[in-house]
Amino acid sequence: MQYGFWSVIPPILTIVLALVTKNVFISLFIGVFLGSAILADWNVVVALNDTLNGFVKTMGSSGNTIVIASMLLIGALIHLIEKSGGIDGFVEMMVEKRGVIKSKRAANIFTWLLGVLIFTSGSLSCMVTGSVARPVNDALKVPHEKAAFIVHATSTPVCVLIPLSGWLAAMIGYLTSGGVAEEEAIGVLIQSIALNFYCLLAVLGVLVVALLQKDFGPMKAAEERALKSGELDEPGRRGGEEAQARISKAKPRATNLFLPIGALLATVIATLYVTGGGSILKGSGMNSLLWGCFVSLLVMGILCVAEKLYTLNGVIDEMFAGAAGMLPIAFILLFGFTMGTTVKALDTGNYLSSIFLGHLSPALLPMLVFIVSCLISFATGTSMGTMAIMSVIALPMALNLGVSVPLTAGALFGGSIFGDHTSPISDTTIMSCSTTGCDIIDHIKTQSPYCALFAAASIILYAAAGFIL
Repeated sequence: MQYGFWSVIPPILTIVLALVTKNVFISLFIGVFLGSAILADWNVVVALNDTLNGFVKTMGSSGNTIVIASMLLIGALIHLIEKSGGIDGFVEMMVEKRGVIKSKRAANIFTWLLGVLIFTSGSLSCMVTGSVARPVNDALKVPHEKAAFIVHATSTPVCVLIPLSGWLAAMIGYLTSGGVAEEEAIGVLIQSIALNFYCLLAVLGVLVVALLQKDFGPMKAAEERALKSGELDEPGRRGGEEAQARISKAKPRATNLFLPIGALLATVIATLYVTGGGSILKGSGMNSLLWGCFVSLLVMGILCVAEKLYTLNGVIDEMFAGAAGMLPIAFILLFGFTMGTTVKALDTGNYLSSIFLGHLSPALLPMLVFIVSCLISFATGTSMGTMAIMSVIALPMALNLGVSVPLTAGALFGGSIFGDHTSPISDTTIMSCSTTGCDIIDHIKTQSPYCALFAAASIILYAAAGFIL
């Protein structure tokens, strides 16, 4: 059944409510309920039942469950690292004793570099980069809005530019599903990387901002607030789990951060290698994330017992305390995933595509593909879903019209990442905020001018490239 204009209302209403009410829970619930009501032909009782059961069905997806479980495990891990003196030791080593990082600029660049190096998974990048860099950023009074901006800009945008993970197989799959020959797909993908203007501008743009320390709009106001008052958030805001002071008998030990985080990264790489049959490029990103979180938490627990900071029962109690701090974020993810399923059932993506791609000049195809992908990904909060929708529409058109397929693919991939990068219902938005301590709405408000600038520049570049290539 085609729902037409009504298919766009739930995601748009959700985004508007989130920005107006500043309450993501209520906004997502209303969005899911409205979508369910449309699907149920406006039967309110059936819609409410479908909404409640929709949250249950969301957990039926192993991928969704792993992301939510990993978020809880990361919460437990960071809590133990903080309590055992790992955070204090890291800050002492990087900022106080050795002075490796002495300024906001250095802290920003450190965060950027860490985000670029963790390119195997957007979710993993958000969690690890945000968690590791947060104590340094906090110590040097980097506002949480700036930290979230850098963490987010170096997550999925980097994964698409360096697709040496499960992203490689997925993106090749999208190309072949759109009509690109299998033997040509890898070549088209490689060519599209240099033509993915949005992701290139986002990753390099945030580095320029870090180097120059020049901001504008709400981000400038956030920087001035942190400089003048030392407040890392807007008064009254709380975007993530607050840092916990170490227990009295724990000494500052940077190893209590390096060992578990190192175990996490090593386990992720090893699991990618094993599940990929000897190739990390073919490995399971989700299983790697789950195993990495589990092993790192196990290592941290052993350290706490070995250092006589906690008994075994005490470690388990602290794990649950840390996981509890992530429960609000876990529920936001649950609601967000359910919203994505509802939007897919409404066929919102295909409706938007049919509107914007109905009448066009061949040379303008890449630009329009980018714009439509931006709108779909922003409304749905999913990059993968947008790629799946747009690939079977845009790529055949490019092949039939004689338009550059790598350019069209670059526009498709970049536009799909735009929503993942900017939408308040995106899972990486939620994770970037949770690990950096930034309020979700403040993050969207402060980074939007930059993302809009990157997107506007991309539109101009695609318009020009469409006539040149």
